[in-house]
Amino acid sequence: MALQALVRKYALQNAVMYEGRANLGAVLGKVMAENPDLRSRAKEITSLAKQVISEVNAMPPDSQRRSLEDVAPELLVKESRPKDLELPDLIDVTGEVRMRVAPNPSGPLHIGHSRMAILNDEYVKRYGGVCFNRFEDTDPARIDPAGYDSIPADLEWLGVEIHKTIVQSDRFELYYEVSKRLLEAGKAYVCTCRPDDWRELKNGKNPCPHREQDLTDQLSRWDGMFDGTFGQEEASLIVKTDLAHPNPAIRDFVALRIDETPHPRTGTRYHVYPLMNLAVAVDDHELDLTHILRGKDHLNNTYRQEYVFNHLGWKMPVYIHYGRVSIEDAQLSTSNMSTGIREGKYTGWDDPQLGTLAALRRRGVRPESIRRYWSETGLKAVDIEFSWKTLYSFNRDLIDDPSNRYFFVDDPVKLKLESSSDLTARAPLHPTHPERGIRELGVAKGGSVCLSRVDLPEKGGRLRLKDLCNVVYDGTALRYDGNDLVVLKEGVRIVHWVPEAAVGTEVLMTDGSVRKGLAEHGIVAAKDSSVQLERFGFVRVEQVAPTVRCVFTHR
Repeated sequence: MALQALVRKYALQNAVMYEGRANLGAVLGKVMAENPDLRSRAKEITSLAKQVISEVNAMPPDSQRRSLEDVAPELLVKESRPKDLELPDLIDVTGEVRMRVAPNPSGPLHIGHSRMAILNDEYVKRYGGVCFNRFEDTDPARIDPAGYDSIPADLEWLGVEIHKTIVQSDRFELYYEVSKRLLEAGKAYVCTCRPDDWRELKNGKNPCPHREQDLTDQLSRWDGMFDGTFGQEEASLIVKTDLAHPNPAIRDFVALRIDETPHPRTGTRYHVYPLMNLAVAVDDHELDLTHILRGKDHLNNTYRQEYVFNHLGWKMPVYIHYGRVSIEDAQLSTSNMSTGIREGKYTGWDDPQLGTLAALRRRGVRPESIRRYWSETGLKAVDIEFSWKTLYSFNRDLIDDPSNRYFFVDDPVKLKLESSSDLTARAPLHPTHPERGIRELGVAKGGSVCLSRVDLPEKGGRLRLKDLCNVVYDGTALRYDGNDLVVLKEGVRIVHWVPEAAVGTEVLMTDGSVRKGLAEHGIVAAKDSSVQLERFGFVRVEQVAPTVRCVFTHR
């Protein structure tokens, strides 16, 4: 049977690699990756794999190796990628893997958000299954309606495959139904204490006076939350936990609150809003999620949500917490970015100064480099500092080959080049791809060239114009001085230049500045492409008329 042979092949490989014991999740991942059509038969494949793995694990290690040599000797060759750079296998995989990304539509995604999205996508693609995009939009004051469109676009650019989108503001009735079940089961209560008083009581491990009141009183206050009897901050539904818990954050927590702020999608239809821990727990159950990836800063939320699962007798998903990541040298605060846009400090969410995915996309950073970065970072429990240098190194690996080269001079100075004949520079579009052709840059006899002001020696001296000739600068003009490269051994500097017919070019930098100068005319053919401005850095050509505008990528 071909299917059984496929499963056995990967069971043998996994057993040989890991001291004679094949892992179900790893085997399923390999099988599904080779034949994605099998994902719809996940339960059947899982049952077969368990049987095959049991048989393989009962074999002596030398028999496992001989069997693998017989059926697939190529699998004995270790993969070139170091094992410690691979994502670890998920635990407790028994069938279809169901995971989710959970953005708040308060603005577009930034580089920090991409970690969660990419890791979930990597696992769903490895094992086969479903990845949900769940908009967690139950705080009406924090929503930017544009996020409902920009976030899916960001996910698509990252290559994250979303199988279904869920919007929490469409599910309020479900949250109310579950909340009332908790109330009627004695696992929740309606509190009308002042919020500060309630918080002081629970921090002191003391019960709120409403905590143990009878159900009749609880239901009366419940109705009052919805019929207008109570206003904002006058009543809340509280989930019971353990008031003696050593961590005050885990003791009773708010599940529903009254908020009169109109919602961008539902307007004033609702004024009782679920808080994150209730809505997330309900949705994780209703969507039958199997594995939840989240930062360890969510550990307290995990503990709170565990109470909801246990109160209702629900099976919990597997929670995996990774370490925090600090990201320096980037503006990531949605509120600060939004304020900056309104005040004109930033031109929009894709301003090169920002750490949004829209800004990185505009700059020419490739999504594959971001995926590689987070995949190699993995799920380490230790806190880490994000390395822009490493990301740029990965991106350089991707864009160096397709990026043609051009000369660019910023803060240009026009100088006459005194020569007895026409001069022509011949430079490759790319140094390792001669098949792409040659750039020919000509200077007519008695014509002029432009150099960057910073490259002109204060007291004059000799220079070499790259790929053109040697010159002597006397403070006002350039004089042809031959073309012998031996001058480089004498310490003469090579400088970049452009003909006087160059095109006006500006480069938007990541610090908000604009570098204005001139570039050789061939750059106008590179619209929407990454190029390397020699000596300056990689840029993405965003516009070619009426002036050339580029966005700085990195060096």
